[in-house]
Amino acid sequence: MPSKTGDHHESEKIYAEIAKLMAETSRINAELSKLDLDSKKTEAETTKLFWYLVAIASGFVGAIAAITAIIIKLV
Repeated sequence: MPSKTGDHHESEKIYAEIAKLMAETSRINAELSKLDLDSKKTEAETTKLFWYLVAIASGFVGAIAAITAIIIKLV
């Protein structure tokens, strides 16, 4: 039959392991939160870049249309 000190020692080991796992879980959750924020930031930057490119492309289309109209009037 195990002694009370042996049971106590085993309980301490279990509590220490639980504390270690809880700390690891907290660390992982913190990293996930940081990655989630980085992901949202990257998504916002990508959307912003997309609309800049749409504006530039629209400008090129407008410029080509204007140049084409001028050439047609001159010919």
